[in-house]
Amino acid sequence: MLEPVSADATAWTGAGTGRGTAVSRMDHPARAPLPQTMNDNITNLGPAVWLASTSPRRRKLLRQIGVRFDLVSVAVDETPEPNEEPGQYVIRLASAKAQAGLAALGQDTHAPVLGADTAVVLGGIILGKPTDEHEAVAQLQLLSGRSHEVYCAVALANPTPTAVCVTSEVWFKALAEAEIAHYVATQESMDKAGSYAIQGYAAAFITRLEGSYSAVMGLPLFETSELLRARGVELFGDA
Repeated sequence: MLEPVSADATAWTGAGTGRGTAVSRMDHPARAPLPQTMNDNITNLGPAVWLASTSPRRRKLLRQIGVRFDLVSVAVDETPEPNEEPGQYVIRLASAKAQAGLAALGQDTHAPVLGADTAVVLGGIILGKPTDEHEAVAQLQLLSGRSHEVYCAVALANPTPTAVCVTSEVWFKALAEAEIAHYVATQESMDKAGSYAIQGYAAAFITRLEGSYSAVMGLPLFETSELLRARGVELFGDA
């Protein structure tokens, strides 16, 4: 079981790095669909987890590990505090999202509420989500040909708060101005910290990754799995 870690803790090298993601379909035979009665039973059970996020990437990642969840809408101010360290920042926001979700649900749930937050950091400066295409271009110009850190925190609330932070390092190739312009024109940058999505077109920009691929995408799956199992939440393969 994972213990909460401090903001300066680094990720376990290799956790969720995406090694083995480029496999052929033959390596993973298609699963037979669940019987309708089983699907009905799963639906009637209600959520095992509440996800305090609207991110489609986090929904996809939770489904990947077989978590039964539902969504709760929250609004949290994401402005960094003065002199706040990146690890402290993402832990604070992930925890605030989980607590806000729990408050919104009130007494209506016994399931834990999960919040998460991701920050792209270059030279100690947090690069948030771009406000427009000009800011997206400027951020990608800063990342071009350099390495940067990605901090990702996952937090659970109900009954007690718990949070873990994972740090990864990502290297970008040198980007031509035309590459940046074409990428920004896809609109993929616009709701992403640091103006890029590792699971999207920007995968072609990344020459190296040390840390957790899923954390860079938005949710560290190994650490999330450990936290959920510690709360008694069943994942894929759990009996």
